[in-house]
Amino acid sequence: MSVTAPRRLRRIALATLCTTLTLATAACGPSDGDSRDTKGAPAKSTKAKEGAFGGLSGPQIANKAFKATKEATSVTVDFAARTTDGNMKAYMSIDSKGDCKGTLSTGDTGTAELMRVGDNAYMRFDEAFLRSQNEGGSAEETAAVLKMLKGRWVKSDASSPEDKEQLEFCELKTFLGQFEEGFNLMRRGEETTVNGQKVLTLTEKDGDTSYKVYVATQGEPYVLKVEQKGGEEPGTITFSAFNKPVGAKEPASKDIVDLDEEGAAQ
Repeated sequence: MSVTAPRRLRRIALATLCTTLTLATAACGPSDGDSRDTKGAPAKSTKAKEGAFGGLSGPQIANKAFKATKEATSVTVDFAARTTDGNMKAYMSIDSKGDCKGTLSTGDTGTAELMRVGDNAYMRFDEAFLRSQNEGGSAEETAAVLKMLKGRWVKSDASSPEDKEQLEFCELKTFLGQFEEGFNLMRRGEETTVNGQKVLTLTEKDGDTSYKVYVATQGEPYVLKVEQKGGEEPGTITFSAFNKPVGAKEPASKDIVDLDEEGAAQ
């Protein structure tokens, strides 16, 4: 069997994951930096003298929180959204060395796993994903793809021009650097908890789209959760496991398919 089909599967999965995480970063930066509210009037300062972040306004807290989040050495991102292409989910752990590990699913198309370890990237697809992405192909080709790839990792060079750009989200500074500062419309909300951690809620509304940002009030003021309701692609993203190992390790050689070697052998 030609290695064209496996390469196409890997490109599709990488492109989809890149799109998914781009959506996540967009959801975390709802403000365009304008200092006016949705009616065109200057945004009012919403300071609080008591409670968490006493004396700081919503925009000041938001900027402080995203700055702290971007300075983490690693983080786990859990993202889910409803898009025009179906429901998207991604669960990725990313560190400052460029290593990452996680999963992606889109609608009912199955799940793809991704790891990057140093200069090598690995992808593994479940049977549902392999079948969905080879839909329209012959039964013989589908059977060959399943035989070659089911349960095995597809290896590629993460530094190659083909993959480097799409794997940029594994670079923690690049990924977190997409979160824009300048949240001039954020308002202080209630204090609550996210996964057992105390947080302060910040809110913002833009037309029929509303956002909530949950900022940790104890320890580092990390952003722990962002919610978007309304709009074209509502979703939720949570951040956890700050400064923890991502757990990306080279797979066993018997579980690896090297498409470059397969292509050279044909």
